Amino acid sequence: MSAPKMSGLSAAVTVLASLMARFPELPAVDVHVSTIFPDQVELSAHNDLAAFEAWREALGIDSWAVVHKVQSRGTTRVLDVQTVFTGVRLRLVGYAEIPTLVAGVGVAS
Repeated sequence: MSAPKMSGLSAAVTVLASLMARFPELPAVDVHVSTIFPDQVELSAHNDLAAFEAWREALGIDSWAVVHKVQSRGTTRVLDVQTVFTGVRLRLVGYAEIPTLVAGVGVAS
């Protein structure tokens, strides 16, 4: 098996450029392009589910398609959805801290 070439990432990079051109006013998110999944772009919003929602709406992804998970021993909420955008897989992920309840605070007796 030969080593991946930069040219193998051209579709993903082209999609990223297209996203930037089409949605310049959307919140900035982390971008991940990988030689492991050269036909995929991952956009991730950390501690900003509003950014996740803005991207989801702009991309026309139905809310029912979003998968909700919890990780890090129940301290982090994860929203995850995938779609295809101009022929490339696009994964949108949002992470947010789940507030912890403090014993005895705000609890009616």
